[in-house]
Amino acid sequence: MSMDKRSIFLVDDDATNLIVGRNALAEQYNVLTFNSGARLLKALDTNIPDLILLDVAMPEMNGYEVIKAIKEKNETKNIPVIFLTAKNDGESELKGLSLGAIDYITKPFSAPLLCKRIEVHLELIRFNNSLKEMVEAKTKSVIKLQNAILKTMIELVEKRDYATGGHIERTTHYLGILLDAMIERNLHVEEVSSWDKDLVLYSAQLHDIGKIAIKDSILQKPDKLTAEEFEEIKKHTVVGEQVIEGLKKNSEEQAFLVHAGIFAATHHEKWNGSGYPRGLKGEEIPLQGRLLAIADVYDALTSSRSYKKAFTHEQAVNIIAEGRGTHFDPVLLDLFLEVSDKFVKGAKDDSGI
Repeated sequence: MSMDKRSIFLVDDDATNLIVGRNALAEQYNVLTFNSGARLLKALDTNIPDLILLDVAMPEMNGYEVIKAIKEKNETKNIPVIFLTAKNDGESELKGLSLGAIDYITKPFSAPLLCKRIEVHLELIRFNNSLKEMVEAKTKSVIKLQNAILKTMIELVEKRDYATGGHIERTTHYLGILLDAMIERNLHVEEVSSWDKDLVLYSAQLHDIGKIAIKDSILQKPDKLTAEEFEEIKKHTVVGEQVIEGLKKNSEEQAFLVHAGIFAATHHEKWNGSGYPRGLKGEEIPLQGRLLAIADVYDALTSSRSYKKAFTHEQAVNIIAEGRGTHFDPVLLDLFLEVSDKFVKGAKDDSGI
């Protein structure tokens, strides 16, 4: 068998048809013949051909049943199938094409015509595969560029607000723990089932992007903020939302930016309506914001600042627990308490507690 030739599996219950078909194709292709659909399917467990020529009218298992079995398995569903059959009515042809066949050739066939049609189909498949590879490579390149821009934006924020170094990485880690726990317990399953978890976690990294508009004298102040300064820093939620809205106008990647805008705008809202910037209450606060609120506060408590020492994990958990139904969504707060031990490593990595 030549390794340079493409392989074709020919399936027909008539021995004469197998001989004729193999003789017609043998010069250009490696041809394996099978006298039943069952033998073909068994062979497909270990060998994947470039194309299958399949008869329709066979005993025990007809061609339509065989192609259904081929298309049901991930390993074989992309093998191109051409029906090669004596049936020449429109209804049979339509049925074959509807089941996933790429062509329908009636017997008796012209050997040169059969070879040419196979050649055309294989060339189209090769072209489509090459195009797919090009698109995938381009997509990877764009994603790599997007991630590089995202990382640069995050680093820009953290370098200006050096007191919270590592905050974004840690809060994203904590958010991932909460998301996993919520999925495991089927909480908010209708909403979360539509989320791409990785996309959501990436987007959460932009939640503090609005701090690029806050003065250095406030962001880098070594002491506790005054009431006026706190009012200024609260604006980072609205600014962040505006920055992301601007990005949305110039991007086709909407899902990522929609999540990012929600995180930026709502992670400081509180369950009882006393948060900012809009004083949203209860489930008026999007689920993303309610989740990130817990991760954000935990990180703030367990991180050291020039004006305070880091709280221990146990202290932080107790403080957050006191905010049940006031600062935090009660259901999500209970979820946090169930999995809070998983937060410890992230806290230790920063503060050494």
